[in-house]
Amino acid sequence: MARILIVAGGCRGRRLAVEMIEEGHAVRATTRSEVNRPAIEATGAECWVGTPDRLATLRGALENVTIACWLLGTATGAEGQLRALHSSRLQFFLSQAIDTTVRGFLYEAAGTPAPADALAGGERIARAMGERNAIPVAVLTADPGDVDAWLAQARGAVDEMLRGG
Repeated sequence: MARILIVAGGCRGRRLAVEMIEEGHAVRATTRSEVNRPAIEATGAECWVGTPDRLATLRGALENVTIACWLLGTATGAEGQLRALHSSRLQFFLSQAIDTTVRGFLYEAAGTPAPADALAGGERIARAMGERNAIPVAVLTADPGDVDAWLAQARGAVDEMLRGG
């Protein structure tokens, strides 16, 4: 059994949580607001209120996590805010994960309204940080609009990292 952290416990994140819980894993999913707690907890996941806009609110969410999933390809907000989610905020989050139990990282590199170049830059950051710190990185490229394909790729990536592949 592993603990999976899902940063962005929206609809797709909750579907992934259900799948991981059914496989016997513990899941912690983040939300920016208490309003979303019931939907997350209904999946059987632990809810963590925190936001990548204030990374200190996510630091404790990394406790005892094996795989962290940064599922922010469809995050909304101002362009500058979205760019930060896939650059400086991502890099700082990964730097916090280094001295934890995190042994794999899943980065969502597809979606809108995040600019494509920001997602590509985020992928480069995730891969570089993973390589530098010997943490496997998987990149989720499935179209978030095709939820079944997205879910299959996300599950496959998490399962592969858990197997040590």
